[in-house]
Amino acid sequence: MEIKFEEAFLKALKKHASIKKAVKKKVEMIIQNPIVVGEPLKGNWQGFYSSSVKRNFIIIYLFCEVCRKKGDDLVVQCSDCKSTHDQTIKFILLGPHDKTYGI
Repeated sequence: MEIKFEEAFLKALKKHASIKKAVKKKVEMIIQNPIVVGEPLKGNWQGFYSSSVKRNFIIIYLFCEVCRKKGDDLVVQCSDCKSTHDQTIKFILLGPHDKTYGI
């Protein structure tokens, strides 16, 4: 499994350092089973998954294999899609529920 962290995710992790342990634990859970731990998103976030860290904090991520199987790669259009392995999880965003979806 290849794991990638987008710059926005890492920046948010620094900003919300008080929940770093909880985020690390959730990231490890996602890596173990990305489909079961997360919830598939719809609409503008089609192809992405979300998983709550704490009550109002979420992680948004992509699991490339599922994205491609569903044809969501045509919607998501990652710049590195063609060079990324199917067994890749990309951690995209981290933050409060309302603010994260509003980005």
